[in-house]
Amino acid sequence: MYKGAILAPMVRIGTLPTRLLCLEEGADLVYTEEIIDHRLMDCRKFEHKNGLVEFKLTAEDNPVLQTCAKEKEKVILQLGTADPNRAVKAAKLCQDHISGVDVNMGCPKAYSTKGGMGAAMLKTPDLAESILKALVQELDIPVTCKIRCLKTLEETVEFAKRMEKTGIAALAIHGRQKTERSRADPCRSLWIAEVAKSLKIPVLANGGSGEIKSRSDIGQFQEKTGTAGVLVARAAMWNPSVFNKDGPRH
Repeated sequence: MYKGAILAPMVRIGTLPTRLLCLEEGADLVYTEEIIDHRLMDCRKFEHKNGLVEFKLTAEDNPVLQTCAKEKEKVILQLGTADPNRAVKAAKLCQDHISGVDVNMGCPKAYSTKGGMGAAMLKTPDLAESILKALVQELDIPVTCKIRCLKTLEETVEFAKRMEKTGIAALAIHGRQKTERSRADPCRSLWIAEVAKSLKIPVLANGGSGEIKSRSDIGQFQEKTGTAGVLVARAAMWNPSVFNKDGPRH
């Protein structure tokens, strides 16, 4: 399941229309944008005649999460959380309509890290473990996490190994550290490759959009990192047909 060319989670971008378009163009999996557990766990489910499923607080509110049967077997909910109980409550609400749950441990933005979520979890491995263990135990669908590089390669590999022991199905890693940015700092492809060699579960590579303009480029990045699959972010935002096996369309 966790392999191939995958739409990475992107806030405000990875919504249902984008995900469906990427699937139509050939993406093997699609991640939702990061959704914070607080926002999701108290929602109600609204099912519509056209197959659309929405999770929102009331019928009049804007949806926190939208999905549909067309993507059910291919969509992964990315959850922003810093609490096992909240994580389980939010994930259980929608697990019948998704294929997996991913815990965000890599977002460097303040709205995540100030709440102890995202890349802040790289400094709290015990909490990260407890969240993943709770989700693995309580859910009927696969659980994964997405991390960033830590200060050293050794720390990065050790953290990834600790997360693997929780029973997760796969691990994704962005090849940059918390303070590094895609426009200025190169992706640490060799670090990703080392993590992939060190784990028994599938490892997904993220951070190579600067060198990705086509499906063949995705394959080359996957081969360079020795991973099971590649999460594509900016390249898919610029042109979702980057997933098209016949080549990108205008």
